[in-house]
Amino acid sequence: MMLDVLPKRRPRESVVPMINVVFLLLIFFLMTAQIAPPDPFDLTLPESDAEAAAEGRHVLYVSADGEMAMGDSRGEAVFDAMPDLPEGEALMIRADRGVEASQIAALLPRLAAQGVRRVKLVSGMR
Repeated sequence: MMLDVLPKRRPRESVVPMINVVFLLLIFFLMTAQIAPPDPFDLTLPESDAEAAAEGRHVLYVSADGEMAMGDSRGEAVFDAMPDLPEGEALMIRADRGVEASQIAALLPRLAAQGVRRVKLVSGMR
């Protein structure tokens, strides 16, 4: 009697560990991602050669036609909703490239009256 000797099959490797790693990475990226809310209106930022992007938590938006927004506040209500910024923290101003410099200059004393001591103008990168 002759026995047929078949070659042994390698056991199939499980893909479960790989799936576990993928899910762990997905959870990690979801937990560490900072999802920014959309701009309240379309802005075309002025371009700049700045090496570092301006960052901050409190942002004042100014549209090309002068409309202002901050959080849920619109128009003149942004001054009433202005947060008490800690010493050294800047208010970010995202103004459309169509906004005149004189409009921004006129805005600064009103911001200072609300307690804002530092501002940063946000521009787009080239």
